[in-house]
Amino acid sequence: MTRQIKLGAFLPGGGQHVAAWRHPDSVADGATSFEFHVKLAQTAERGLFDAYFLADGLAVAFGGGMEGGNAKVAGFEPVTLFSALAPLTKNLGFIATASTSYEEPYNTARKFASLDLISGGRAGWNVVTTGSAAAAYNFNHAEQPPHAQRYARGGEHVDVVLKLWDSFEDDVFIRDKQSGVFFDTAGVHPTDHVGEHFQVKGPLNVSRSPQGHPVVVQAGQSEDGRALAAATAEVIFTAHQRLDTAQEFYRDIKARAAANGRNPDHVLIMPGVSPFVGRTEEEAREKYDRLTSYILEEDGIALLNGLTGGTLDLKGVDLDGPLPSAPPTEGMKSRQTLIRQIADENNFTIRELYQWIASARGHYTIIGTPVQIADMLQEWFENEAADGFNILPPWLPTALDDFVDLVIPELQRRGLFRTAYEGTTLRENLGLPFPINRHSVARYAAQAAE
Repeated sequence: MTRQIKLGAFLPGGGQHVAAWRHPDSVADGATSFEFHVKLAQTAERGLFDAYFLADGLAVAFGGGMEGGNAKVAGFEPVTLFSALAPLTKNLGFIATASTSYEEPYNTARKFASLDLISGGRAGWNVVTTGSAAAAYNFNHAEQPPHAQRYARGGEHVDVVLKLWDSFEDDVFIRDKQSGVFFDTAGVHPTDHVGEHFQVKGPLNVSRSPQGHPVVVQAGQSEDGRALAAATAEVIFTAHQRLDTAQEFYRDIKARAAANGRNPDHVLIMPGVSPFVGRTEEEAREKYDRLTSYILEEDGIALLNGLTGGTLDLKGVDLDGPLPSAPPTEGMKSRQTLIRQIADENNFTIRELYQWIASARGHYTIIGTPVQIADMLQEWFENEAADGFNILPPWLPTALDDFVDLVIPELQRRGLFRTAYEGTTLRENLGLPFPINRHSVARYAAQAAE
């Protein structure tokens, strides 16, 4: 089968852009409107997206500190939301974020396995280590754990979750009313994990789904993040401004995956793209300029401060001057580096910088016609920079409708994107293999040796 682009839809109800909620087309209470999320999910499914993706925060981010700005001060917990949306869709996958820093593996494994069953095999877990000091204060920490410690715990956390997801073999449930045999006890396995950060006996009390277990997704770009992604992730969301840096990341991750004994084709790289789509370049630029005009200075400053580690002091600083230096923190190290790179390479003033990153916080913003946007996606896809993309519509619902109605048909005309879903599970649509239960593998190997 000809290789085609995979697409995720990153759709926080409050919008992506820091001022999205102020746009006349936006639903001001979208972040907490279930009906609006239903509309977004159904539009994404109409566009044949692989998955609806949501980030998650474990603390209130006042001002412009996160996607949607003030519109995302309050919102839904993603797994809960997706459990409600799943029955209202048929093919769309649901990738929710959950933290390895502030959750126990058993709870993580249980809630995602439940979502996977509820959705008929359409769940994915976006693994994050949570780089927010504010979140640490909400989970019995006096300070944020160091970056390396978070990733060490994160790697073990993922390992335990994967073991728990293999607690039940696929054919364990017999449910024979005549004999009274409900399940084969030989197909249920304890986890028996004892490590540096966790001790988990198991087994998990949720069975496997039609896709085996949820798709594992990761978004780190630091050295620790790359190592974790190459070892465990099946989909990687990443942020790049240029083709060459995207290619370096793509080739590095694929090589690391192979070094880990994995098939590189089963590790999908999906950079984030925030598109302003117009039927002409002028129309696209007008959409960008209009949304930019809604940014409040205090929100732009808060956004920059959040993305540079929370230590950037801009009080009394000329916003039309250069971005001052800020000391590195234990937060999102790769994003801190990227924001500085964007400022330096474009010679942006502080104001120009927060205007540029307001829609995607370091992901690639593109302003153009459907043909121009499709050209960019095709170039990255065909030149070892991407297997697909995570689309971040700047404001909702209009920017999502623009992409579905204008860009998707252009990609389909080029044979780069599906015209119908390939399967019913997220794995099938992403082209990822069914994960054989590790205990079944061992049993089959033992039987073959006899």
